[in-house]
Amino acid sequence: MGKHSAKVPQQAGASEGNVRQQVQAPLPDVPRGHHAGARTHHGTAAAGVGAAPQGAGNPNAPRYSRAKGAGEYIEKRQRRGRHHVLRAVLVTLVALVVAGGAAVAAYVHHINTTITAGVDDKLRDTLVETKDPGDPFYMLLLGIDKDEERAESKDYGEDYSAYRTDTIILARVDPRDKKVTLISIPRDTLVDMGTNGKQKINAAYSFGGAAYATKIVSEFAGVDISHYAEIDMDGFAKVVDAIGGVTVDLPVAVKDPKYTGLDLPAGKQKLDGKTAALLGRARHAYDSYGGGDFYRAANQRMLIGAVITKVMKGGASTIVPTVTTLSGYVTTDMDVTSIASLASSFKGIDVEKDVYSGQCPTISKYVDSTWYEICDTTTWKKIMDRVDKGLPPYEDASQDFTAGVAGSVGVSTSTGDNSSSSSASANDAAQVSPEYTGTVLVLNGTSTAGVAGNGASTLTSAGFTATTNDAPSLQAKTTVYYNGDAQAKAAGVAKTLGLSAAPVQNDGSWDTSTDVVVVFGADWIDGSAKSADATGSTGTGGATTAGSNAVTGTN
Repeated sequence: MGKHSAKVPQQAGASEGNVRQQVQAPLPDVPRGHHAGARTHHGTAAAGVGAAPQGAGNPNAPRYSRAKGAGEYIEKRQRRGRHHVLRAVLVTLVALVVAGGAAVAAYVHHINTTITAGVDDKLRDTLVETKDPGDPFYMLLLGIDKDEERAESKDYGEDYSAYRTDTIILARVDPRDKKVTLISIPRDTLVDMGTNGKQKINAAYSFGGAAYATKIVSEFAGVDISHYAEIDMDGFAKVVDAIGGVTVDLPVAVKDPKYTGLDLPAGKQKLDGKTAALLGRARHAYDSYGGGDFYRAANQRMLIGAVITKVMKGGASTIVPTVTTLSGYVTTDMDVTSIASLASSFKGIDVEKDVYSGQCPTISKYVDSTWYEICDTTTWKKIMDRVDKGLPPYEDASQDFTAGVAGSVGVSTSTGDNSSSSSASANDAAQVSPEYTGTVLVLNGTSTAGVAGNGASTLTSAGFTATTNDAPSLQAKTTVYYNGDAQAKAAGVAKTLGLSAAPVQNDGSWDTSTDVVVVFGADWIDGSAKSADATGSTGTGGATTAGSNAVTGTN
């Protein structure tokens, strides 16, 4: 099993000032279009970042941009089914579904030839073998925008230097305990790439292909990576259709008329391939919550779980066409024999109990006209320590900030060895499904002007009715208080602001005329609640930018 290195997972910069001084000019990037919504603890999706890819030096590359007009986007992407969804399904699905006995044998040669064709010696040298085949191991799952159209075009071509990873998931696979952990890493996360400077983590693939991307993620997470999977999900919709669709449970309605065209109601529903694929890329549907990319990543993990569940229940008649279809879109170092051996140990897996799910905590920073996600390295190390021990990633339910808004799969939170599913929070008194409505009084208890106003703006964008004022005195800690039975509303406030600490019931010391009272304290630095042990790294609070004038002033 890959153990943490002695050093803390790679730090990407302590402050916006440091980022501004040290960050390299970003690689040419596909414009991602405008992202509305307030910035939260774990970031907001980027607003119009960089120029179009120039892998082949052709200025016409923007025609492939995700920022293309809604009409063309919906017409072309839905018609052709080329959706950038679930780029990381690969072995998480295949390893669990290939064990079908004799049915697999007929496909071994064909699948082996197909899925290992793109693996080179550099990648194999980067991967670290486990001591025992049954030991837990880490696998890097990457999604690349390298569909057939791009690969054959003069604007991009086949060379890896023209591409970036659109989805990054670090998976921990434990064959003995039948556990799989999926951790999403934001593609805009700022990391130090040595001679290549500080760059977004998705640029690693452009610099050195699969081997270099694996090296960078390994250093960032502080673990050895034993296996690799790369997928272009041209065929994801076909896979979902081949298994008869998938069932998902959406906490809130998903409305995205301008980009994916989705209009899905809240609740449990069955999706066909095209709709499932679009749900996996619908980040703009969550702009009002801030950080649409993070809600999209949560939905991707939910869809992975839904596909696994459906395939495992379907038996050989479902497994064979699923694996056959996937093999045309997958590159991995694992051959079918290894996958089948691993799959045999996962027979009987219960996705809702045996799959853990979470994401790397980051804070958004806008630097030189580019959005970056700055890793909260203190919290990130704690998460990876838990993952490495075989625990769910979060020790506190409030860390799972997408819960109650985006979809979920399996278990995200536990205390000690007593795990609790994010989807079962209603049955756990310690977890409250957040609500995004109600009245909020936002108080500035810092020496910086504008903090409460910025916080109120963030909350208003999420659906709250917020007013501001100054706290009666300076406060050391940022705290959310709730009055009466408004605990769920307080949970929504905390998640919107990106606060990890659980809300506290007001004992009468604060105003009782609103549902919730937020008191910003001195730990709210540059718009982020920063704990004392996070010195030198970005803190754990939200990303609402506070005023920069150090004066005791109005909210």
